[in-house]
Amino acid sequence: MLHKYLEIASTPAVKGARQHYGSAGQYARIDGTLDPGAPPRNHLLGPEEEAFIARSDAFYLASVSETGWPYLQFRGGPIGFLKVLDSKTLGFADYRGNRQYITTGNVAGNDRVSLFLMDYAHQRRLKIFGHMHVADATADTALAARLSVPGHDARVERAVTIAIVAFDWNCPQHITPRFSEAELAEWLEPVKARLTFLEDENRRLKHRLGQGPV
Repeated sequence: MLHKYLEIASTPAVKGARQHYGSAGQYARIDGTLDPGAPPRNHLLGPEEEAFIARSDAFYLASVSETGWPYLQFRGGPIGFLKVLDSKTLGFADYRGNRQYITTGNVAGNDRVSLFLMDYAHQRRLKIFGHMHVADATADTALAARLSVPGHDARVERAVTIAIVAFDWNCPQHITPRFSEAELAEWLEPVKARLTFLEDENRRLKHRLGQGPV
């Protein structure tokens, strides 16, 4: 079955590099080279991808300018601000920022983008190829409202949708674990509970020994 993401990424130059470094045979088994007529996979989001995206509060977004220069942008927001509209479409509300509009300008000429979603705490990453469309919020108020995050009071200027072409999961190798404040709080909760129990037990023992109040 054709691996859609690798089919796109495996240009002649990339295949030449694999040949040079000895991995051509390994990737020929999964990038469709040996079975070009097979149906694609890794092009429709499933439950695992949808759940991963729903938990994300940030991603990296790459586009290419009309002069051929790549541009990589960090996008962050409340958990779930990047929304799965269906198995082949993502969307997010674009709020006012530094007003450079580099990504917006890039996709006006070339709508191909690449998304990189990281979960540092669990050492997971998801890569996505897609076509990005940007619409003024006033031009599609229904979509802008659908992409808005409840309780987030920033004004939506644009509604962004990304038609997914393919995705791929990366291996966890070399991902240094990092934790957000919320993730640390969750991981430390059992430790805090244990400390509270030990402190209570210590007070009870001191009371029995006549060394202090309960």
